[in-house]
Amino acid sequence: MNTSILDNHVLVAAFLAWFVAQVSKALLDFITQRKLILSRLVSSGGMPSSHSALVTGLATAAGRQYGVTSPVFAIAVVLASIVMYDAAGVRRAVSIQARILNQMIEEAFQGSPMAEKRLRELIGHTPVQVFVGGILGIVIGFLLT
Repeated sequence: MNTSILDNHVLVAAFLAWFVAQVSKALLDFITQRKLILSRLVSSGGMPSSHSALVTGLATAAGRQYGVTSPVFAIAVVLASIVMYDAAGVRRAVSIQARILNQMIEEAFQGSPMAEKRLRELIGHTPVQVFVGGILGIVIGFLLT
């Protein structure tokens, strides 16, 4: 009998995939920028997509544990599809719009102090970031189940 939430391999696979993706972001930033940015451990956007890793880890582990014909797997795949589409589509568009708005505001108010904060620009993902996050989640889902 399972006595701990840690015995739920589907849940553990999903969150481990998310964690590995978040740590990977911080490590990649450290390698490329030569500085440790700890906020990357909890931020969205960037390589790899931790949202994609989370939901593909969930779907893979659910499929392996309950079978690919189970309703649990079907729900996980639909959820993963929505999240990954959103990360590369809607949230990516928001990132591009934020970058353009920040640039417009800087140009319009050049030399004048701005009271407003800059909009966050790193929100969404490129299709490659979503793909890599998805592969990471699938691998972790397979390894844990």
